[in-house]
Amino acid sequence: MSILFSPITLRGVQLKNRLVVSPMCQYSSVDGFANDWHLVHLGSRAVGGAGLIFTEAAAISPEGRITPDDLGIWSDEHVVELKRIVQFLHQHGSVAGIQLAHAGRKASHRSPWKGGTAIDPTEESGWQTVAPSAIPFVQTEPVPTELDADGIQKVLTDFEAAAHRALEAGFQVVEIHAAHGYLLHEFLSPLSNQRTDAYGGSFDNRIRLLLDVVARVQTVWPADLPLFVRISATDWTEGGWTADDSVTLARRLMEIGVNVVDCSTGGNVPHASIPVGPGYQVQFAERIKRETSIMTAAVGMITSVEQAEAILSSGQADLVLLAREFLRSPYFPLQAAHTLNEDMTWPVQYERAKPRLLTL
Repeated sequence: MSILFSPITLRGVQLKNRLVVSPMCQYSSVDGFANDWHLVHLGSRAVGGAGLIFTEAAAISPEGRITPDDLGIWSDEHVVELKRIVQFLHQHGSVAGIQLAHAGRKASHRSPWKGGTAIDPTEESGWQTVAPSAIPFVQTEPVPTELDADGIQKVLTDFEAAAHRALEAGFQVVEIHAAHGYLLHEFLSPLSNQRTDAYGGSFDNRIRLLLDVVARVQTVWPADLPLFVRISATDWTEGGWTADDSVTLARRLMEIGVNVVDCSTGGNVPHASIPVGPGYQVQFAERIKRETSIMTAAVGMITSVEQAEAILSSGQADLVLLAREFLRSPYFPLQAAHTLNEDMTWPVQYERAKPRLLTL
């Protein structure tokens, strides 16, 4: 059997394969609510055979949204529609996961097809952003408010409440979003965190909020369900967060019970020089796995079954997350199984279209 289609157990949850739908913002919610678009978007990937399917980043508070159109989980009322989606994913053999997020200084923007620009807090659809320090992502954008002690406590409370709602909705995996220049990443990086209190300055102080968030989530998240953390393993910018920092952080996360580090990169500064290419971020998943023994997930321009299988079979990561390739091909796992000569179960409704496996 290929590694790609071998089951993997994370705490008390077994994934039928190592193909994971990466969180992908759809900017299709009203007031944070999931709807039919999310059901069809995520549900089709379950029909397509993905082992684990993450929702897009779900905002833990209204001010934590990237755009007014983001998915949310800050209200008990959000649970009903999320539960409907979770049930469909589980019915079709996929494990449902949710990414919990706060956009920090990158909040209050228009959706990409509406221009993607910052919305001034004085505009009707905008709001005041918050951050570790009063430093905007782009100098021409509104300046975020530096979080005070009460603001930090609200962030912790909001993450905890969101994790509780995720459990109520039936999700079996939670991922804490600490990447891509959003709030928790902003605290990690000295480029965006210039605080002088217990949450700024030294490495231990800058990682404190993320560790505190993990601890608060763990107060409500069962010990038999997996907990992921997504990080940007490097800022790709001098003076910023580094791969060495990520290794040390991953070791600390493993010590406190995080199961998987999801290894992305960048996003915290607008003009980073990033060597984008096929599998360009896999090296970070490989190094973190090798030096800490924590499970890792690789993401970033993984587009073929051969590439995904090679990443896993060479021990560079334990899971592969695909984003754009799943947008292009919702049934990628079914096609990949055929390529690797794996006899994967197809939905009975599609069985008549199943290609015959090659006979060697």
